[in-house]
Amino acid sequence: MSMIRIEKPRPHTTVIRLDRPDRMNSMAFDLMVPLHDAFASVAQDNDTTCVVLTGTGRGFCSGADTRDLEPPPNIEGLTLTRIATRAMTVLADLVPAMQRMPQPVICAINGAAIGGGFCLTLGADIRLAAESAYFRAAGINNGLTATELGLSFLLPRAIGSSRAFEIMLSGRDVGAREAAEMGLVSRVVADDDLMDAALDLADRINGWSAQGVALTKRMMWAGLETSSLRAAVELESHTQLFVRMTTQNFEEASRARREGRPPRFAD
Repeated sequence: MSMIRIEKPRPHTTVIRLDRPDRMNSMAFDLMVPLHDAFASVAQDNDTTCVVLTGTGRGFCSGADTRDLEPPPNIEGLTLTRIATRAMTVLADLVPAMQRMPQPVICAINGAAIGGGFCLTLGADIRLAAESAYFRAAGINNGLTATELGLSFLLPRAIGSSRAFEIMLSGRDVGAREAAEMGLVSRVVADDDLMDAALDLADRINGWSAQGVALTKRMMWAGLETSSLRAAVELESHTQLFVRMTTQNFEEASRARREGRPPRFAD
């Protein structure tokens, strides 16, 4: 039975749900491999223009599973060092896979986001937190480093280096309200309202041009790795010109405003 549920509760929005609540959706390979496959399959769904990632139960994702230590798949005949490399490769590609998806990914964080689960939230484009959500860079608590799955790159860019250093070196919990204050999440909502808030946001995004949204996502991630303002402006200018000249979206937006109706972008 799959521990990943893929649902489409509203038009053009797909929900990917981590569904192992008895282990707080920990990062066992029998959950993470199907998750990786889910990212790939949903990315190819042309009818999906927004994605919501969430978990079942009281935890979004509790990080490494310290009880059920299942090995990664397809390791027959491999030495220990090659098994370790394969295991890390499976996990390390999760965040890049989320960024490669053309659809915006909204992470609806329904509870604990610990260790690798914390990292997973940072692969999303938008983070909404339930009041019960909290975050912990747990590698440091386990005698390891707090740097894993892109956290050392993404967290300072999300909240600034001083706060990122403090969170990663202290191993303390960051509650939902504090996370919102520092910009780690966009906003906090009541636990019972979390999915509706995520789906409503997806509906709003889906009202715009799918091409415009997809390229905005791509440019935002590229911008985080761009080394200068001049390079960013060049990338933006070519992208904006491409959409302007290859669609009638701008003209449709102007007509819709004149006629007092929502635009219908055909891209």
